[in-house]
Amino acid sequence: MALDDVPLDDKAKRMRDLLSSFYSTDPTMSANGSSKHGTLDAINTVSFDPDHYMNLLVENSNLEGLLQRHVEMAAEIKNLDTDLQMLVYENYNKFISATDTIKRMKNNIVGMEANIEQLLDKVSREIKSVQSRSDGVNTSLFEKREHIEKLHRTRTLLRKVQFIYDLPARLGKCIKSEAYADAVRFYIGAMPIFKAYGDSSFQDCKKASEEAVAIIISNLQGKLFSDSESIQARAEAAVLLKQLDFPVDSLKAKLLEKLEQSIADLQLKSDDITNVLAEVKDLSKQENSPSEHEASVREFSKAIQAYRVIFPDSEMQLIQLSQDLIRRHFEAVERCVKKRINSADFLDVLRIIWTDVLLIDEVLHEAALPNYCLEAGQVAIKQYLTSTFSLLLHEISACLSKVHNVQGGVEEHPLQEALEASKKALLQGCMEVLMDFHQLLDTTLELLVKLRNFIIDLVQEGFQDFFRTLEYHFVSLSGRNNSGQHQGLTEGADKVLPGLVLVLAQLSVFTEQTAVPRVTEEIASSFSGGGIRGYENGPAFVPGEICRMFRSAGEKFLNQYVNMRTRRISILLRKRFTTPNWVKHKEPREVHMFVDLFLQELGAIATEVKQILPRGVLRRHHRSDSNGSTTSSRSNPLRDDKLSRSNTQRARSQLLETHLAKLFKQKVEIFTKMEYTQESVITTIVKLCLKSLQEYVRLQTFNRSGFQQIQLDIQFLRTPLKETVEDEAAVDFLLDEVIVGTSERCLDPIPLEPSILDKLMQAKLAKTKERNPVST
Repeated sequence: MALDDVPLDDKAKRMRDLLSSFYSTDPTMSANGSSKHGTLDAINTVSFDPDHYMNLLVENSNLEGLLQRHVEMAAEIKNLDTDLQMLVYENYNKFISATDTIKRMKNNIVGMEANIEQLLDKVSREIKSVQSRSDGVNTSLFEKREHIEKLHRTRTLLRKVQFIYDLPARLGKCIKSEAYADAVRFYIGAMPIFKAYGDSSFQDCKKASEEAVAIIISNLQGKLFSDSESIQARAEAAVLLKQLDFPVDSLKAKLLEKLEQSIADLQLKSDDITNVLAEVKDLSKQENSPSEHEASVREFSKAIQAYRVIFPDSEMQLIQLSQDLIRRHFEAVERCVKKRINSADFLDVLRIIWTDVLLIDEVLHEAALPNYCLEAGQVAIKQYLTSTFSLLLHEISACLSKVHNVQGGVEEHPLQEALEASKKALLQGCMEVLMDFHQLLDTTLELLVKLRNFIIDLVQEGFQDFFRTLEYHFVSLSGRNNSGQHQGLTEGADKVLPGLVLVLAQLSVFTEQTAVPRVTEEIASSFSGGGIRGYENGPAFVPGEICRMFRSAGEKFLNQYVNMRTRRISILLRKRFTTPNWVKHKEPREVHMFVDLFLQELGAIATEVKQILPRGVLRRHHRSDSNGSTTSSRSNPLRDDKLSRSNTQRARSQLLETHLAKLFKQKVEIFTKMEYTQESVITTIVKLCLKSLQEYVRLQTFNRSGFQQIQLDIQFLRTPLKETVEDEAAVDFLLDEVIVGTSERCLDPIPLEPSILDKLMQAKLAKTKERNPVST
């Protein structure tokens, strides 16, 4: 067998295969061989046909191949003969060695049989000798053994009797040392003897022991109801009283009341949470020893365990007490959340509560405190998220309120500072919220591990609601109602500063283009998953919807700002054109004061816009000098050569030329889509104001002097307005429309001569330089 296990070389394997094939009687091999006898490789099969093989070999080989095959077969035959001879020699040697070994084993076994028989005889004699000696020892010691057993029983009885006589003294010592557990154990051990012999032999001992036990019961009752004693000591006192057959059921209500009072001491208080957290952190740095709060909870859990042993039917009351303790814990957490608590402290408080839950759950598993804590934890985490977003909204609102505080103050760029502060508060606040809740996800606290998916969904829903609330808050600050429409000319809308509305517009753009994409990226990387809300409810956080909401809000705020500023200037223009009697107007002496007020308002608008909006690509639409394609169709009457006409007939003929020219001039696009740039906003306001001016002109009737006054004012406005706006062609067109509209409503539309017009304008410019030498 050992030789068979030795690995064979290739030559030995080949020999074994050949021998196996030669001596094989397996019919399947014969069948397989017969199926292949027609091939050249069938020479090793049982059903080999030499004639057929030779025919195939002659048909498939040439002479040279036959000779080569002959040489190969001769070599193979020689090798096989050699291998077979070697194999026979090897087997022969093995057979000889095996025969010699069998002979030696046979000789050795024949000698061992006699020795074994002699050994068995000796062992049998020795066993009989030992047994006889053992019987002799037992016989000689039997009487002494009986005597010793009697003495032992007598000694045990004397000890018991001595214990009974010493019991009153033992109980007295236990009372002095307050070792009530040992006293109860001693008395219970003596009870069988007192029941049997207490009325005869041990009457005095029984009486003295009962007196001592009465004192013990009284002391235990005092300990049970003492406020200075721990809950564990009270529970032990109740157990000892029950062992003494004292009716403790009457004490059930009082002991339960003590447990309820202990809950008030164990519950976390919002004022003491900081101290508890500090104590826990200090102890964790030292030796991982339990804090005072944890030690108290452990004592409370032991008291519950003892209470269950004493009162087996009190399970529901204990469950109610335990759940009440956890509920009070979370009420304290809710109060702390309202006062602002950071994420690290919030996590530590949850860890303390979860530790209390596990400690109580070990002795009162029926209360299902872990599940109760999970439900309360969801509420607490949701309140924490709501409070965090509420504080973030308050910070953003505080930054925006600075627009009211600095209005008219000494700060140079109040709107820009308010906008930058609001951007920083929004983006940084969102990142801090994500970081806080990322800490809640990274912790190994079992409570938060179970609530992981809930926290992920809660964060996504929280940001969705926060951005909606933020947009609603922006709308409220802008003075619009819930439906998104302006409150118009109501008193509430008049109190809103236009600068604030402009800040809200740009802040909405920042929220759409920066804040929401950044939050979306962080949520995708750290808060993906969730799914508790169910697929039927859709995704919790939809950034596309939020972006569309703020894009629409930004456009509305920008339009509201333009309308507010336009409305303010329109009131000024209306007063200008409704106050004087234009039919009796005197000759123009100077540019009217409303021009200065108008330019001042535009200057204030430019100051606000430059703080908030970026500069756009300069696209000034100039007039074309080659033809009148971009000029007003009504500008022809204002040319210098026609201004020299001095009679009414020629002036009226100019109106006819104007209307005829309109048919051949290119239409000017007045109002285009407003963009978030300085030039676009200012241009839109100027266009709307000039359009209002045109409408006010059409409601009046002018004499020649009134018409000339409007001509002077408009001509003076032309240069500063064209320097302010980006669409000069449209402004030129609107200014010309005002003059032409005035001429149409004039009784005698004779314009000022160019020299007089230029003289009055130069006088106004000189006066302006004297007032504002630096600005000019």
